[in-house]
Amino acid sequence: MTIATVDGKVVLEAVDKAVKEHGATIDELIPILNDVNRALGYLPANALDEISRRLRVPKSQLFSVSSFYRMFSTKPRGKHVIQFCESAPCHVVGGRQVWASLLDHLKIGPGETSQDGKWTLVTTSCLGVCGVGPVIIIDDDIYGNVTPDQVAEILARYGETRE
Repeated sequence: MTIATVDGKVVLEAVDKAVKEHGATIDELIPILNDVNRALGYLPANALDEISRRLRVPKSQLFSVSSFYRMFSTKPRGKHVIQFCESAPCHVVGGRQVWASLLDHLKIGPGETSQDGKWTLVTTSCLGVCGVGPVIIIDDDIYGNVTPDQVAEILARYGETRE
């Protein structure tokens, strides 16, 4: 069986590894989707097809789960995914200004990926660290008490920005 590759990684291998690690049961759907999403950068249609076949779960159910949770994407994402908390606690302590700084530096909008494939910017309702708002997460790194002036320096940690 031939399955297309994504960024040089074979979809079938990513699904194999996730299913072997977690087991082919519906109870392990989210961990399987998470592993495949991390391995490939998103959940391409052919990966969802293969997971559906192995777990004997309708593709519609997989798509519902994969499109519901913001940690998953059914579209390719950038090398670095920035999650911005837009909840009220972050908003009242300067989140709006941090958001404006992110938009200014990245030159992309919410849900978009930069043309060079480096950044994807997503918003989320809460990241669970309200005590240190405003908060952004880049990949697995959490930044709290962020000010607009810190945005450029934070982005620079991941290579050059798009200024």
